[in-house]
Amino acid sequence: MKTLSPIRWRRFRLDVLDQTLLPFRKKSIACRNGPQVAAAIKDMKLRGAPLIGIAAAFALAMDARRSRAVRSSDFIEEMRRSGDSLVKTRPTAVNLKWAVDRMLGTLDPGASVADLKTRFVVEAEKIYAEDLKNNRLIGRNGAKLIKNGANVLTHCNAGALATAGLGTALAVLRAAHAEGKKIQVYVDETRPYLQGARLTAFEMAEEGIPHVLITDSMAGHFMSKGDIDAVIVGADRIAANGDTANKIGTYSLAVLARAHGIPFYVAAPASTIDLRLPSGAGIPIEMRSGDEVKFIFGKAIAPKETKALHPAFDVTPANFITALITEKGVIRPPFGPRLRKSFL
Repeated sequence: MKTLSPIRWRRFRLDVLDQTLLPFRKKSIACRNGPQVAAAIKDMKLRGAPLIGIAAAFALAMDARRSRAVRSSDFIEEMRRSGDSLVKTRPTAVNLKWAVDRMLGTLDPGASVADLKTRFVVEAEKIYAEDLKNNRLIGRNGAKLIKNGANVLTHCNAGALATAGLGTALAVLRAAHAEGKKIQVYVDETRPYLQGARLTAFEMAEEGIPHVLITDSMAGHFMSKGDIDAVIVGADRIAANGDTANKIGTYSLAVLARAHGIPFYVAAPASTIDLRLPSGAGIPIEMRSGDEVKFIFGKAIAPKETKALHPAFDVTPANFITALITEKGVIRPPFGPRLRKSFL
């Protein structure tokens, strides 16, 4: 499977591929500190639950290097403030907080500032490497579920551009394709940010995987005709009972898949699983500007006076999910006890 690099770590500089410009233009943004990474996350220059966690880890490594703290206690407090600022950028995806907590967990008040700075770099690089490894495992585990000749629908972008370089849902499709299975991917355009049309279609074209683009509202039509054999999506947070938050529109697809007897799979790494939340009712849903609904590429598509709403995510109840595809294997219902057994 080919890897695509949405970020490049150049030892205290993080080059970020600006995803708002794809597929028409490839341009990187050089980030040298936490606030610059936070702005890139907030402005959707980089996105995808696993990727924003990785970027946050590198952001803390850069802030650590720039710190002028002499005492370990002052350095630790400074890093906690940096971490808090990063976590506030996007509240739904738990990978962001997971990565920040993991980085802060390396801090030992008894160690020197120089040692703590080194630990941050080492830990950030570990988080990146582990995600790429988990991408491969998710792909291999999920490919077993994809039949030769299958038409698979995916929503938003859970690919290389959302991770260290292979993806979650798209890693499964990449692996199936690499195994020689003749698959076709139905790409949901994913309004209002068009991650499917701009990013997933771009990745499929780069990989040479047969695909067709459809609008979000076409999914039910193609399911009713028997043209869709499976649905596979990524996730931004999975609660302890299996309830899953993902890009807005995912819940609708899960309901349609259930109505048509189509398996609905969620692919995600351990960093996306939040065992602290009993159910999806506790997942915070990010509300973004209504202008992202009213404008496409800077062009207005609705009257100025019209109010628009933009919840960026929705929650799919666990009972609509056929299986979770993780680096530990395929997990089937009941999710609660099986998630705890695999990830506690």
